[in-house]
Amino acid sequence: MIREELRRLLSWEERHRRLLSRLAVALVLTLLVDAAGSTLTYAFEADVEGGGIHTFGDALFFSTVQLLTVSSQLPNPLTTAGRVVDVFLQLWAIVVVTGLAGSFSAFFSAGDSR
Repeated sequence: MIREELRRLLSWEERHRRLLSRLAVALVLTLLVDAAGSTLTYAFEADVEGGGIHTFGDALFFSTVQLLTVSSQLPNPLTTAGRVVDVFLQLWAIVVVTGLAGSFSAFFSAGDSR
């Protein structure tokens, strides 16, 4: 039994390539969304009085944290356009996390069915 599990652990099957490609696509698209979200957040929020975003680095931090945790310690965007970008970032994060959870589930289910 141990040998069989070790053989499975060291094998590279189609399901591994499929999972890796899904992870790569999600990562690349999320990096693009992060770059766009940072740029838009900076454009909409940098000059707003009382806001927490003053530099592009602040905007990048805000956008990245929204994508990673769907929260931030910075004040919420104060402009309507900034809020729309924020909601889009949160929706993207939720969709990607649930999609990747499904990909992992399919990966492990395919391995268990053998």
